[in-house]
Amino acid sequence: MFIAPATFRQELSEDVVSRSLKDIETGTEGGVRYLGIYWTLGRYDTVVLFEAPSEKVAMEVALRWLDRMEIETLVAMPADAASPAGPE
Repeated sequence: MFIAPATFRQELSEDVVSRSLKDIETGTEGGVRYLGIYWTLGRYDTVVLFEAPSEKVAMEVALRWLDRMEIETLVAMPADAASPAGPE
């Protein structure tokens, strides 16, 4: 899973928000599946949760939004999948 907190580069308007949400919801090529889009308070305007088959595909997703958003993309895994002892 990938977590993408983002800040809009443009002044927010109904058109900018509508276009961005439509692009996110319809941009499922390459095996991308969106799990949620959340408005946030604080440093970021929004956070998008999505699945992608690889880091390369996740990066391609983030690059599509760069004209409108400043994005930080994080890789996430369930806590029980990580071993506190490190790799075996």
